[in-house]
Amino acid sequence: MNPFTSLRRHLTAEKINLYFSMVCFFSPPVLGSVVSFVFHGGALWSVVLLAAGRRRLNIDWPMVAMTIAIYAYGAAMVLASIVNGTLRVDVAYFLPLITLLLFPISYSTWSITDKAALARIAVLASAAACAGALVLAVVQYYWIGMLRAEGGAGNPIVFATVTCLAVVICLAGALSGLEKAWEPLIVAALAGVVATLYSGSRVVWVALLIAVVAVLAINRQRFARANMRRFLVVAGAASLLTAAMTSPIIVDRTHVLFDDWDALVTKGDHSTPLGLRVGLWDIGLEAFREAPLFGHGISASRGLSRQGFKEHFGLSQGFNHFHNGFLTALVQAGLLGATALAAIFVVAIWNATRVLRFSADPLERFGATMIVVTVIVYLVGGLGGILVGHDILDSTLMVFLISGTYLACGRTVPPIGKSSCDHGPVRQLELTKT
Repeated sequence: MNPFTSLRRHLTAEKINLYFSMVCFFSPPVLGSVVSFVFHGGALWSVVLLAAGRRRLNIDWPMVAMTIAIYAYGAAMVLASIVNGTLRVDVAYFLPLITLLLFPISYSTWSITDKAALARIAVLASAAACAGALVLAVVQYYWIGMLRAEGGAGNPIVFATVTCLAVVICLAGALSGLEKAWEPLIVAALAGVVATLYSGSRVVWVALLIAVVAVLAINRQRFARANMRRFLVVAGAASLLTAAMTSPIIVDRTHVLFDDWDALVTKGDHSTPLGLRVGLWDIGLEAFREAPLFGHGISASRGLSRQGFKEHFGLSQGFNHFHNGFLTALVQAGLLGATALAAIFVVAIWNATRVLRFSADPLERFGATMIVVTVIVYLVGGLGGILVGHDILDSTLMVFLISGTYLACGRTVPPIGKSSCDHGPVRQLELTKT
């Protein structure tokens, strides 16, 4: 047997999916845009396999509902450009939508993976991501002298968001019983919490707290049966260590917030980070009132914000979003776009809550937990930042929604075709026909 034959037999479709999933869950905090390249590369390869008849669309109701909501959002953005006569200008700005529109393609390919293996990969890769995020945060904060850690994402808010997701997946894995050795997962989650705090992203700190409470609430029955004394010792030590390591940055960021608030209220200073956000929200609401139904088109954000800052505050500033995900959608695509965007998260929560209400299966509940914490982190973080429209955030959102939906309520389908990785299902079909 030559090495190529051995490698081909080893790299079955399911094993490739597991390696692919490992990179997707590990890379956002540590390797940044690598998750975008990997996710899109996998989706494009899935398109090739579907076209060649080597894969088939996994059409189940949870996937269909999510796909309808996502495609409705894309259609609303395109319709806004058509109504405003800016379709030709906006074409380049439609590229981020492709990430979302790939949902049914990637979902169908992920659906050939064993659910237990996928859940374990998600937990372990997230634990590794938390550890890597902490290393990068410490290096950037202490050695490089960065005021806010950016990890591999190159942006503190994005870094905080994806690290926060890794933290809650570690915690969910520890409490759900998927991994027997829960202590290393708690330690990894602690590392991710510290890295998130070093990012200095206050809104994500709030999202992290809410998401942790949600995970504890979902797993309260298992949590109550756990070794409470051991868990409390680990949690107490972790809390003390976290406070010791991060109290300076927490105090500093809190002082900055109060100073910005004082400057805004007493002097009307909109040049601070808080002042810029408040100014953007005022400009965005005014722009929404001018075109409430269809908005101004996706490319209008920077021009509107620049004009608004100049006219109202005498500042030369311009942003391509309004530091609030739904306000950005309202400005770009009006009520139609914002409603469609909200529908994506409403459908996701609907899928998750149905599972949490009626299922006792640990894998399904873990998948539903993944959906819930993803929605919490994105919605809370999106109140003061970007919700969709960023390559890392969009790719990570799809990874978590696809995996969570599949684990919670999706069906597993076998790969089809004549490749060496498909011999099992093909042989089974032949026996059935015989």
